[in-house]
Amino acid sequence: MPTSRFEPSTIKNKMKREEIARKLKKQKGQSKLQKRLAQAKVEADNPAAKKRRQLENVLKTLDNMREYDPSILTANPAPTQPDSDPSQNSQPVASSSSNQQPTDESAADISADPFASYFSGDVDPTIPPKVLVTTSQKATRVTYEFCEELVSVFPGAELIRRKKGKGFEMGRIAGWAAGREYTHLMVVNEDMKKPNAVTIVYLPHGPTAYFKLSSIELTQKISGHARPTAHFPELVMNGFVTRLGHTVGRMFQTLFPPMPEFQGRQVVTLHNQRDFLFFRRHRYAFRSVEKVQLQEIGPRFTLKLRSLRKGLPAVKNLGEISKNLEFDIFEDEKPENSDVQPREDEDIAEQGDGEDADAGATQASSVESKKVLPPKEDEYVWMWKPELETTRRTFFL
Repeated sequence: MPTSRFEPSTIKNKMKREEIARKLKKQKGQSKLQKRLAQAKVEADNPAAKKRRQLENVLKTLDNMREYDPSILTANPAPTQPDSDPSQNSQPVASSSSNQQPTDESAADISADPFASYFSGDVDPTIPPKVLVTTSQKATRVTYEFCEELVSVFPGAELIRRKKGKGFEMGRIAGWAAGREYTHLMVVNEDMKKPNAVTIVYLPHGPTAYFKLSSIELTQKISGHARPTAHFPELVMNGFVTRLGHTVGRMFQTLFPPMPEFQGRQVVTLHNQRDFLFFRRHRYAFRSVEKVQLQEIGPRFTLKLRSLRKGLPAVKNLGEISKNLEFDIFEDEKPENSDVQPREDEDIAEQGDGEDADAGATQASSVESKKVLPPKEDEYVWMWKPELETTRRTFFL
């Protein structure tokens, strides 16, 4: 190696500086090559040394360097916390109540979320969820082709073209679909004559998820694609580890029937990696006891969550006024004289006109119960902002 007085940064002559820099770069590459050749020669005689090197040389990626998030619902992340003492990493971490995740709190959230009725077993597994697929206003042929692909993916989906003009806001469409026993509303947005976003609304009372849409490839553009059948597909989900990701994953689960038809050999995969949701659909075939062959059906696309809202999409000119702040009234705190009914209630109860009036009131109340009004203002559970991603190692799903 040359002395410090021959460093390229200290040479004022440009041509000489470039010549010295090329020589140093070539010499550095030759030294690395000789080191690799010597290492390969040693590992050829000792295969155990190669296995040891591969175990020690763990490649650093954004996935395994992810910053710890308290909302992760997986196993104990204490060894990977940045606040942990590095001198104690070699020792096994003792299981304690402070290091374990609060399973009771997450279980309470799951039992009380809007999708609890789907997973409780009350839904008939032979009836697919009723999904309404539509587009934004003034959609083009490319968007309708993508919507037809979505209809083939979800067994209970139906495509209805969206009308133009006022009165067909997304919130009104959601209320209309909820009154006709639709379980989901899927709206594909278009920009520059290409689908760029999709909104999924869980009916009748939300939530509403908004995803950015990219990397779309229809079935006809996939080389060697298979043909779909009418069987209920299997669903494989991977990488949804946080509370937000768990909510998004449960929403996608409600789009498919709870009981798949295995004779169709169709599987839908939703893989979450770095908050990008990769959607794929394949058909599998067992070629032998140990080998399985996959044939992609399509379509394929990528989603990225941008916002999650409570309830239906808001309609400001025609919507339900948001409720005021209410406090919980516990069962043990009962008012005094709870056994005595007020006089006003007795007077109201005595004002019945007979069975005809009761039947008319019951019919009117049933009609009002089916009518679902969107809110006037959106209430966001989570919204993506640029300042949330301070580093590239921050993920939310």
